[in-house]
Amino acid sequence: MKVFIKTFGCTLNKRDSENIAGILKEQGFTLSQEKQADIIIVNSCGVKSKTQNRVISYITKQTKPVYLGGCLSAMLDLKSLTPNVKGYFNTNTIKQLTSQIKDNILENYSTKKENRLNIPIIRNKDIAIIPISQGCLGNCTYCSVKFARGSLKSYKEKDILKEIKQAIKIHKTILLTSQDTGCYGQDINTNLCSLLKKVIEIKGDFKVKLGMANPEHILTMLNQLIEIYKDNKMIKILHIPVQSGSNKVLKEMGRKYTVEQFKKIVKEFRKNIPEIHILTDIIVGYPTESKKDFQATINLLQEIKPEVLNTSKFASRPKTKASRLKQLKSEVVKERSKIIHKKIKN
Repeated sequence: MKVFIKTFGCTLNKRDSENIAGILKEQGFTLSQEKQADIIIVNSCGVKSKTQNRVISYITKQTKPVYLGGCLSAMLDLKSLTPNVKGYFNTNTIKQLTSQIKDNILENYSTKKENRLNIPIIRNKDIAIIPISQGCLGNCTYCSVKFARGSLKSYKEKDILKEIKQAIKIHKTILLTSQDTGCYGQDINTNLCSLLKKVIEIKGDFKVKLGMANPEHILTMLNQLIEIYKDNKMIKILHIPVQSGSNKVLKEMGRKYTVEQFKKIVKEFRKNIPEIHILTDIIVGYPTESKKDFQATINLLQEIKPEVLNTSKFASRPKTKASRLKQLKSEVVKERSKIIHKKIKN
């Protein structure tokens, strides 16, 4: 049977699709292009409503059997929107996908997280994506990913190191990823710095890129992390999402740091590692964001001048606390987004 895998969303989703490809191939399925496929596996994303709409649009256009997995399948009951879907699975059941297809099972859900390390995989040629954990410790009021990925489950250091040692036989770049790399290990009595030290001690000609880490966790190990980043193996990119330049809005979002703490991280990294690239994210138009709050975000961005800025227009997601708040008018959100793009150059 020929299978095509369509992936939406984050790096962790891409890694999940690499595992899906490896598992299917091991079980006798043939990976193919979309036109030649007998069935289509959709690994979905539900972070933004825009992406959700793209996923649903893609599925409804299909004439072939579709199996829908990923975060969106765990966030929403999509049966009425996607009647042509033959099976649903979530982020915890990809190892069981082959039996689901063969046995014609409609729903395959579990709350127990699978270990995704050292299992069949067909990797991207350019970079080896290594998941270090699933889930997070946050409770952000706007985020629906928690409903799909759940609370933090860190993988054991020995399993991560084993997979890295295999990956660097072929790949020159290792990307350590999760929903929040900063909280790695807090559920298994270790931490991110402990892991990174062991990673950079591995012999070989390879580079390490660290995925997104939330500021509150970086603060607890700031000096240690800076010293690790000085190592030649570390790619000098730090992805720390600030989300807003207003302490009031950060508190209302359920974020666990202040603007001043965020600026401290940026300042210390740039002082000690001048070549560091700061990558940050902001959400424009959170329901409680006033004109003053928005101006505070502009002021922050103009002050820190991030090398890379990801801007998202707020859109409420199902089941979240923020979805129950009175929303700003869409034209206000769009206008603020335009102002950010105009004033902040990177």
